Amino acid sequence: MQTMFDCMEFQSFGPGEVVDFFYSSSSPVCAPQDPDPDPDPDQHQDLASFFPELIESDWQQHRCSQSVGSQSSNSSSSSDDLFASPTSLPPPPRTYKPCFVCQDKSSGYHYGVSACEGCKGFFRRSVQKNMVYTCHRDRNCIINKITRNRCQYCRLQRCFAAGMSKESVRNDRNRRKGKKEAVKMTIMETYELTAELGLVVEKICKAHRETFPSLCQLGKYTTNSSSDHRIQLDLGLWDKFSELATKCIIKVVEFAKRVPGFTGLTIADQITLLKAACLDILILRICTRYTPDQDTMTFSDGLTLTRTQIHNAGFGPLTDQVFTFAGQLLPLEMDDTESGLLSAICLVSGDRHDLEEPLKVEVLQEPLLEALKIYSRKRRPSMPLMFPKALMKITDLRSISAKGAERVVTLKLEIPGSMPPLIKEMLEDLQNLEKQP
Repeated sequence: MQTMFDCMEFQSFGPGEVVDFFYSSSSPVCAPQDPDPDPDPDQHQDLASFFPELIESDWQQHRCSQSVGSQSSNSSSSSDDLFASPTSLPPPPRTYKPCFVCQDKSSGYHYGVSACEGCKGFFRRSVQKNMVYTCHRDRNCIINKITRNRCQYCRLQRCFAAGMSKESVRNDRNRRKGKKEAVKMTIMETYELTAELGLVVEKICKAHRETFPSLCQLGKYTTNSSSDHRIQLDLGLWDKFSELATKCIIKVVEFAKRVPGFTGLTIADQITLLKAACLDILILRICTRYTPDQDTMTFSDGLTLTRTQIHNAGFGPLTDQVFTFAGQLLPLEMDDTESGLLSAICLVSGDRHDLEEPLKVEVLQEPLLEALKIYSRKRRPSMPLMFPKALMKITDLRSISAKGAERVVTLKLEIPGSMPPLIKEMLEDLQNLEKQP
């Protein structure tokens, strides 16, 4: 099974130059050089109400946890063994021509003459940077392997006298520049959204915006309740937070049902994916409404709480980890489209346990991954690693949500009444399922 992180890509460029080595047979052999350095909250809601096809008697428990597959392969023999021959003759000893400038061992022909790597690099830098040197003696310094670094003026004159060509340096530089520009153009041309992927991006972005207003759309308001210091639980803040959390869960369900292909899955798989990813998405969403200079987070009705108030509202020991994650999201500067695509990728994950059709879920996830990769690279063409960095945040989200599910259970011991039914069904049951062997 292909995981999300198989999509990460890294690029490297090989050396673009070939040089000659010399053998006793006087036949040159090529070798490479080193390259240059909201519903009514009072309405009783439960998860089954969102799936009318589901019969109460058929309700099943679904375990939700992540699994990571790994593959390994062992080769039975080395390629060296295939070509080794005890009777083969050793190659003839290599001989080197001297550098025409300093008499050191030559590594090949550079800029028109046989030269060592040191003189080759010195000449190239001098020409490219239009260096002007001065001799402090009589402009007739001896240039050899030992003294070549003592007088740059005489060394450069010796390069010219030996036959090194300025034009060869310029041509070489233009050739390399042309190769880099060609590679850059190829990359930019490759990452274009197809019509099909463009439609996926449009649907996800619209679903995200209509179920999760951005921070700039909200009329923020605050409260002074228990803002001075941390306590175990502020019941007033808890009542408000649990009401908002229930609304947010409903919005996550609405978002999920608008992800392309999600409602085509079995009811059981829809519930499995929702229960597994709900807390991931809730945490991602609240963290995108983090205001770092005030160290606050804003809920969907505009309520803005400080870190201390978030702790007292029910987050408890989970608070600092959530705020740390929010701070780590800031450098990514994700927009609504990227946040929506990342939420959809969290939701449609084929590695959740007890899926009836995991391969079908993986097929649904592939265009979401491709869309996020292309969109993020088109948005930031000079930052190709933003896509894998965004995917790596899913691992952090899963770690936080696992502890969040445990926190939901411990809250039962701190609150005077019962847990709101939708929170209990969506989040507490997730923690209980993870405990099963």
